[in-house]
Amino acid sequence: MEPSFSKHFFTSSLIVLLFTTCSIFCSISAARDLAPKTNTEFIKTSCGATTYPKLCVASLSSQASVIQTSPKLIACAALNVTLSSARSTSTMMLKLSHGHGMKPREVAAMRDCVELLSDSVDELQRSISKMVNFRSSGFELMISDVQTWVSAALTDEGTCSDGFAGNGLNGNLKTVVRGRIVNIAQLTSNALALINRYASVHS
Repeated sequence: MEPSFSKHFFTSSLIVLLFTTCSIFCSISAARDLAPKTNTEFIKTSCGATTYPKLCVASLSSQASVIQTSPKLIACAALNVTLSSARSTSTMMLKLSHGHGMKPREVAAMRDCVELLSDSVDELQRSISKMVNFRSSGFELMISDVQTWVSAALTDEGTCSDGFAGNGLNGNLKTVVRGRIVNIAQLTSNALALINRYASVHS
């Protein structure tokens, strides 16, 4: 009787152990499988609050593993994407402004735009720094500063785009430059919307 009981007890314990191990392993595997989908869904849901949701999703999807489901991280990521685009466009326009064969008005518009984009880059950098270095107290002041700076960057980009309106400019030049500026402005608008969402969630 005793050996039979011991054997039965051992078998039952082994089954429980195997079941527990399997449950833990399956739970971990499921969590791993679910995480990328959850992160991507979070980006899609967050981008739904922006004016240009398709651009928002396209510009942030590659950073899903970093953003995870954090309102702060998605706002910071959006600012970084916008900053990168603004920098590259500013560099492109600076090179174009030194090109030959451009009309005086075109050169003036390019240089004005480069200056405005420089201001925009500065405002975006300040916003990122403020958000990244924020710790705990003074959230309202921090978010207010960031909203002000990003709004100013959006205004600068709009002014730059306006400088290429009208018929007095080279058609190809105007199309290329305005296309890049409009893209930056849309990215900035999306970043501001995500910042506002972060503020509402935090409060």
